[in-house]
Amino acid sequence: MSHHHTHDKKNNSAEKNLLITSLLNIVITVAEIVGGILSNSLALLSDALHNLSDAVAVFIAYLASRISHRNSTEEKTFGYKRIEILSALFNAIVLIVVCVFLIYEAYNRFFHPQPIKGVIMFWVALVGLLANLFAVSLLHSHAGSSLNVKAAYLHLLGDTFSSVLVIISSILIYYFQFYWIDPLITLLISLYIIKEAYSILKEAVNILMQFTPKSIDLQKIKHEIEKIPEIENIHHVHIWSLNDLQVHFECHIDVIKDFRISETENLRNNLKELLSKEFGISHTTIQFEFNCCDQKSLIH
Repeated sequence: MSHHHTHDKKNNSAEKNLLITSLLNIVITVAEIVGGILSNSLALLSDALHNLSDAVAVFIAYLASRISHRNSTEEKTFGYKRIEILSALFNAIVLIVVCVFLIYEAYNRFFHPQPIKGVIMFWVALVGLLANLFAVSLLHSHAGSSLNVKAAYLHLLGDTFSSVLVIISSILIYYFQFYWIDPLITLLISLYIIKEAYSILKEAVNILMQFTPKSIDLQKIKHEIEKIPEIENIHHVHIWSLNDLQVHFECHIDVIKDFRISETENLRNNLKELLSKEFGISHTTIQFEFNCCDQKSLIH
C-alpha cells in the first residue's frame, strides 16, 4: 500500500473516531446535567459543561479534518490546510473561557457550601468515566497526527481526569459530608484544563503568525548549507509552518560562480534532500544568485 493511501486510511479512521467521540460526549453531557441537578453537585455540572464544550470541540475538529482534505484552487493555493489550526485555536479559547466561569462558580461555593447527594454524584460520574475512557482509547493512536486531533484528545483526557476527581469527591461527600471538596475539585479540574489549553493556544498562534517552528535552528541550517563548496552565502530566509505537519522554507543562495540554470539542478536537489532529512522541511523554494543582491543578511 502506498504512503498516500496509508495516510488517507489513517485520516478516515481518525475522522470516524472523532464523530463517535462527539456523539458519546453529548450522551455524557445529558446524563451529567440531570445527575448534577438531582445531586446539587457543582463539580458534576462543571464536568457536564466541560463535556458539552468537548462535544462541540470534537465535532468542530471532525469538520475541520474533513474540510482540510479539499483540493487547492487558484483562489486558495494552499487549500484548507490551516482550518485545523483555526479549529484548535477556537477549541483552546472555548476551554479557557469555560474554565474561568467554573472557577468563579467554585469561588462562590467555597463561601456558600450546599448539601450534595453523593450517591447520585458517584454513579453518574462513574458512567462518565467509563464513557470517557472509551473515547480516549478511540483517539489515542491519532493524538499525534495533527494539532487539531491533539486538541480534541486533550479535551477528552481532561474529561477523564475530572471524572476520577468527581468520583473521589462523591465518596468523601457521602461518608464525611466534605461539601467544600466539590468546589475544590472544580477548581483543580479547571486549572488543569487551562494549562493544557494554553499550550495548544500558544502553538496555534505561533503557526498562524508564521513564526519559525521551535524545532528549527536557522543558524544550524546556515552552517550546513554554507559548508557546500558551490555555495558562498545563504540569505533572505523565510521559514514557517503551513500547519503543524508541514514546514515551508524559502531563501536566496549566492553561488561561487555564474552557473547555468541546468547546472544548479543537482545542487537544488541536494539542498532539498538535506533540508528534508536533517530538519524535517517538507517544501523548499530556492532562488540562486551570483553577486546580484546587496543585502546578504540571513533575515531580511
